[in-house]
Formats: sequence, C-alpha cells, structure tokens
Amino acid sequence: MAPESTDRTIGQLVADVTHDLQGIVRGEIELAKAEVSQGAKVMGKGAGLLAGAGFLGVVGLVFLFHTLARVLAVWLPVWAGYLIVTVLLFALAAVLGLLGRKALQEAKPKPEKAIVQGQETVKVLKREA
Repeated sequence: MAPESTDRTIGQLVADVTHDLQGIVRGEIELAKAEVSQGAKVMGKGAGLLAGAGFLGVVGLVFLFHTLARVLAVWLPVWAGYLIVTVLLFALAAVLGLLGRKALQEAKPKPEKAIVQGQETVKVLKREA
C-alpha cells in the first residue's frame, strides 16, 4: 500500500517538533529577559534614590558644620538660618533613603514566571515522551 500524499515522513515530523521546541525555548528566554530587565530597572531606581540620600546627607553635614561655626561666633540670625536648612536637608535625605530602601526590597530580578513556564514545559515533554 503506497503512502498517501498527505502522510508526512518521520524526518519531516522530527523537523517540525524541533522547530516547535526552538520556538518554545526562544519564548521562554524572552520572558526571562523581560523579567530580569524589569527587576534591574527597579533596583537602579532604588540605588539612585539611596545615592541621592547619601549626597544630601553629606551636604547636610556641611551645613551642620557651618551652623556650629556660626553658633560659636554667636551670630544668632545666621546660625538659625543654617540650622533650619540643615534640618530640612536631613529630613529630605531620610525620605529619599526610605524610598530607596523600599524600591530595593520590591525589586524581583529573578525570572520567576520564566522558571515556572520552563518547569511546566519539561513536565509536558516528559509526559509526551
């Protein structure tokens, strides 16, 4: 009995399966890349906020030292102004520091969805084999 023209050879079926598996793997790699890049963006934002907090903390120390110098000189209006600026800078540094820490805690650079999808694909392939 001759095979019908719609029947496919084993080689063609293997080529189709290989092509399909390559597509699945490429899709999972793209998913992992997207998850990792999203986590990296959040971590970068948190690191930037912490850097801003550190810079403002240093500037705050400079103003604190200027304030102390003026207090010693007993020029009340000058040191009072310096003290107000110093307190405001430290408060701003604290807010930026808390925001940066929160952003770093929320960052998820691990590609969790891609890992789960990959595990499910392996399970399906094992069942089919």
